[in-house]
Amino acid sequence: MKKGQIVEGIIERVDFPNKGILRAEDGTRVIVKNAIMGQKVSAAVNKVRKGKCEGRLLEVLEKSALELPEPGCVHYGICGGCTFQSLPYEEQLSMKEQQVKDLIDAVITEENKGYEFLPIKASPRPKAYRNKMEFSFGDEYKDGPLALGMHKRGSFYDIVNVGECQIVDEDFRRVLKITLEYFKERQIPFYHKLRHTGYLRHFLVRKAAKTGEILVDLVTTTQTDGLGAETESVLLDGWVKALCEETYDGVLKGILHTKNDSVADTIKNEGTDILFGQDFFYEELLDLKFKITPFSFFQPNSRGAEVLYSTVRDYIGDINDMTVFDLFSGTGTIAQVLAPVAKQVIGVEIIEEAVEAAKENAAYNGLSNCKFIAGDVFKVLDEIEEKPDVIVLDPPRDGIHPKALPKILDYGVDKIVYISCKVTSLARDLEMIQARGYEVVKSVAVDQFCQTVHVETMVLLQRKNM
Repeated sequence: MKKGQIVEGIIERVDFPNKGILRAEDGTRVIVKNAIMGQKVSAAVNKVRKGKCEGRLLEVLEKSALELPEPGCVHYGICGGCTFQSLPYEEQLSMKEQQVKDLIDAVITEENKGYEFLPIKASPRPKAYRNKMEFSFGDEYKDGPLALGMHKRGSFYDIVNVGECQIVDEDFRRVLKITLEYFKERQIPFYHKLRHTGYLRHFLVRKAAKTGEILVDLVTTTQTDGLGAETESVLLDGWVKALCEETYDGVLKGILHTKNDSVADTIKNEGTDILFGQDFFYEELLDLKFKITPFSFFQPNSRGAEVLYSTVRDYIGDINDMTVFDLFSGTGTIAQVLAPVAKQVIGVEIIEEAVEAAKENAAYNGLSNCKFIAGDVFKVLDEIEEKPDVIVLDPPRDGIHPKALPKILDYGVDKIVYISCKVTSLARDLEMIQARGYEVVKSVAVDQFCQTVHVETMVLLQRKNM
């Protein structure tokens, strides 16, 4: 197999997260991303290394028998946001469940083979489930008209207008359409990543699933020389007026403007102004209320989060007289869900803004037995006087730092619940955890990210009698 060679074949299976496995005519196994099991595809080999081949999907020659007659979204295949819109939701669940089980099974020790792997838990709403989206300004092709949406699949520069996006509700689509049309009519320039010039960068939209409260944030540079005859304040006032004149299913609580001159293609808050209303809104989960700001971390699927956190509560069991450590606690949602049934919960999170939000939300919910500490888990654990009876782990996508994990395991608690949004990171960490005297009791996947390649995985670990 040589680089540049065109291969055709049937996708035998899809490994996590989106690695379709094609068997070429000569028997060579080629990884083709974004393909569906059962499809006949053509691919261009773009990487050959150590006996492994990777190919770029060129064309779907024949659809899979698993696929729907028509994909669930008009932007499917062009937009890089969703990969599995052409599969019925039941097939998505089945595939993700098998992917997670295969990865967990591969690292389970021989003496632990009898662990319980439970059926995947579906999202209560497989479409229109997102409570947060970050859209980008750009053009659909070089020197094309202004676009506002998601990155085109496989492209760093091209943007796809996603006015019919199916993982958000109609209010998201309304504010997106109004914003694009407003700035497009005025020919306001977007920020060019190569030239580092232009004004419009990103558009952040958040909407609470339970309360219906909406918050929008326009992210721009401070380069106002390309705005034409209008001043920036006049331009933004007109945009606010256009948004406020629309009728929504929810309630528009705030319109914000964030400045960001960083060259990195991420939203960085270098100052935010309130143009209308307020800079926060409230969401409800499991009878608790949470104040959310534009940049707060919060599970992007509110109804799915209730399934996830209810499962955490079930797995953790009776903790009435126990101290729980919630490590990598974010805005403290898990800690606050557990606090009513625990002696005390101590959350540790490195992002200070998230910790302040956690403290505020705990006070708002009348929870006096929650304590939140800002800092790196690896360092903070040396400073905490309390000892945990149970530990909950919900680390970032890359898992737990190899220096921090041994320190966590040194507590020797009887029970650990590990939640992961990237099962490969969990599988890696499970090898060390098992080697340190823990066994996997049960595991389950929870689909928080319908239509996409991502899935949450939860594992209950029990300390063996040493």
